[in-house]
Amino acid sequence: MPSKDARNLLQIAVPAAIAGVIAVAVSAAVAGGKGAIGAAVGTALAILFMGIGLYVLQWTAKTLPQLFQMMGLLLYVAQLLLLLIFVAVFKDTSLFNAKTFALSLVVVTVVWMAAQARAHMKAKIFYVDPDSEKSEKPEKTGPSS
Repeated sequence: MPSKDARNLLQIAVPAAIAGVIAVAVSAAVAGGKGAIGAAVGTALAILFMGIGLYVLQWTAKTLPQLFQMMGLLLYVAQLLLLLIFVAVFKDTSLFNAKTFALSLVVVTVVWMAAQARAHMKAKIFYVDPDSEKSEKPEKTGPSS
């Protein structure tokens, strides 16, 4: 992973992880041990899904830029479907508190998206490729003096 991508991931994952730690602490205080486990599972799942999604989108942007928008839409639909399957499988579980799981999942996902938007806005992304100006020399037209 190039250093720019790693820096971008760090700017996004750290606030999400901090929100997850806060969610686990609050859930432990409110709902006990099962609440803390639910919040930890929700946090881990949100960071895992969003991290994989970010990696796939960065890979798509570099290798197949013409498919970037379609891949983004497909990725978010796939993430929602996988999350729906996970929730359906564990809806009657006694392993963790489902409410703290759902709340931490939503909170960490929203923090991830906000941090991703902030990181994108602060990134210095060229809108003109500086290398293309060096390689393409304009041809002179008209009378030469």
